Amino acid sequence: MAFAAPCCLPLFAMIAGAVGITALGLNEKFVLFALQAFAVIAVIGLAFAASRLRQFGPLILGGLAAFVLFFSFHARFSALLVYLGLGGLCVASVWNYLLSRKCRCDGAAVILQSVIRCPKCGHRGEETMPTNACLFFYDCPGCGARLKPKSGDCCVFCSYGSVRCPPVQSGSPCCF
Repeated sequence: MAFAAPCCLPLFAMIAGAVGITALGLNEKFVLFALQAFAVIAVIGLAFAASRLRQFGPLILGGLAAFVLFFSFHARFSALLVYLGLGGLCVASVWNYLLSRKCRCDGAAVILQSVIRCPKCGHRGEETMPTNACLFFYDCPGCGARLKPKSGDCCVFCSYGSVRCPPVQSGSPCCF
């Protein structure tokens, strides 16, 4: 999704150039708003991908690129800043695509062993993660505390384990 937004601009520019921007009744103000809308769509797509892949580099780069783009449009117009912003969005989108592709390819190498560390007593225990279900509760053998997933995590392995659960390792957002 994030890769499509920067690609919309060249398509939009090609069609508008072939038909003629004035033939479409579009003025410069509309084109600038369309460009900003494509940038917002790209950053939203990068945010969804960041939450799914847990890789925030492309989102940070895309956010900075969108900021440069908006700064150029609203504070101090510079063609160089516009091209840097668009280039940054394209690089962030390609980086995001490569990360998502890498996660899909690594699906065969899912690690099933994880060391759970109790936050109360520090006890560590190696456990085998189930591949067909989530482990929502874990009773610590050291102190008897019942561990529950932290907010935003799907299971105790994602919260307290050395390795995230198999569905998250293979690129799914959670165990559900």
